[in-house]
Amino acid sequence: MSNRTDQLKAFDRLLTIMDELRDKCPWDQKQTMETLRSLTIEETYELGDAILDQDLKEVKNELGDLLLHIVFYAKIGSETKDFDISDVINSICDKLIHRHPHIYGDVVVEDETEVKQNWENLKLREGKTSVLQGVPKSLPALVKASRIQEKVAGVGFDWEHSDQVWEKVEEELGELKSEITSKNQEAIEDEFGDVLFSLINYARFLKINPENALERTNKKFIKRFQYLESKAKTLQKSLSEMTLSEMDVYWEEAKKL
Repeated sequence: MSNRTDQLKAFDRLLTIMDELRDKCPWDQKQTMETLRSLTIEETYELGDAILDQDLKEVKNELGDLLLHIVFYAKIGSETKDFDISDVINSICDKLIHRHPHIYGDVVVEDETEVKQNWENLKLREGKTSVLQGVPKSLPALVKASRIQEKVAGVGFDWEHSDQVWEKVEEELGELKSEITSKNQEAIEDEFGDVLFSLINYARFLKINPENALERTNKKFIKRFQYLESKAKTLQKSLSEMTLSEMDVYWEEAKKL
């Protein structure tokens, strides 16, 4: 592993390359924060995939891509004289020091929960009118629900133990079943959302990241379905020509694999 001197040298190399690209490359010259935005989101998802796949080589590569984007935004900010990379770094350093008074001050905390509570309370003192103000509006709904629940729990709005949360899941399932019977489509959608929200909350008590859990299931399903497709191809059949019983045989094979 490299030492601090080598790390700083590598970062300076990246800043130099960014300066050169912005000065000489037609594509890089054309980019704005708005044009980079969708690319940054894509890179973040690619990093997420690499982490779930436990592909550390790709994690390293995708982290590099994200770091380039951060440097790129800072370069654009410096051109408009709004901020530069030093401002970006010092801003997060100042925030971290301010929000960790148990490390850089005289506050005493017992555990991770108290750290989170202090974090949220400090943000409110900084002028935020709601603990939910920091939850991005454009987050996918499942991730947003998880973040909302973490935020409110951070200020004490939470269940006392997991059994209560599971009882809430069962209550919401009962309400969903009742609305399905009544065939009120709008009410069914509302109750389905409540079921998902309560399950996501229960995941927190199980110390499970619901986004990761669902994505792993997605990946598992894709692998099994593609195995089924490959078997159908071997039999020179299309899936539509196979019975459900035939498909189930190969599905069970895929599960064992």
